[in-house]
Amino acid sequence: MAVDTLQAKTSLPAERGSRKTPRAVRKPRGRGLPKSPGGWVVLGICIIATLGMLVPVYVIIATALSGSNGAPNFFLAFPDAPSLEAFKGAWTKLHGSLANSLQITIPAALISCLLGSLNGYLLSKFPFRGSNALFTVLLVGMFIPFQAVIIPVFQFLNLVNLQGSLVGLILVHIIYGIPITTLIFRNYYEGIPNAIIEAAAIDGAGIWKTFTKVMLPLSIPGFVVAGIFQCTNIWNDFLFGFILASPAAWPATVTLNNLIGTTTVDYPELMAGAVLVAAPTVLLYLVLGKFFVSGLTAGAVK
Repeated sequence: MAVDTLQAKTSLPAERGSRKTPRAVRKPRGRGLPKSPGGWVVLGICIIATLGMLVPVYVIIATALSGSNGAPNFFLAFPDAPSLEAFKGAWTKLHGSLANSLQITIPAALISCLLGSLNGYLLSKFPFRGSNALFTVLLVGMFIPFQAVIIPVFQFLNLVNLQGSLVGLILVHIIYGIPITTLIFRNYYEGIPNAIIEAAAIDGAGIWKTFTKVMLPLSIPGFVVAGIFQCTNIWNDFLFGFILASPAAWPATVTLNNLIGTTTVDYPELMAGAVLVAAPTVLLYLVLGKFFVSGLTAGAVK
């Protein structure tokens, strides 16, 4: 009995020590209605701003669906008999230019992002003498307006027999996209620890192998951000496409502008064309929106 009592007494502190005092769990802040007057004011401003952005979209779609009946008398009225006739007419006139825009946007965005990632990798992980000055010169290219270089670019493309072709437009957008993609990737790679580069060097990887085998797999968020920027800018370009391309190579933005007649304007067809031209970039943001935000904030907190 004495032995049993002694064992019970010695095991008692262990049992007490094993018990953990429960901590108060903080409830996540709910997403309900505002609790203060200031919150209601902010909510009201957000609702008004949202409606201000959605009303033009609604008017465009409603006008496009009005068909041959014409646009409603009141701009907020929905057509009584919605029709896709305007979309068929717009597609007939735009499908070739939409294909041209795809052929320009995809390779130009991809190549400019690859070149920008390589530049950002070298400037951030292997700085050399004058690298900061070179980076500054690259950034200056972001602020040069298209109108200031359109004549030299036209003369250069004419010299190399690329003026009026899709290849010439692709080359122009690649060169013009290198500054912004370099900036995005340089800032993104700054958030990647140098220990990863050092570990790859210890394993015998050189600069190029480290870039292809280590950095590129880690660069998906950066490619999403740079890709969305580039695809949006290239797809919506009008000036380069209008001046540097022949009518057979016109992008969708130029052909859409030509839907406006000299004497009359078919507004349903024009609005339907605007919907078709805007749809790819909208879908791009809807599909990659969450990756876009994560890519922008990557490296913000170390």
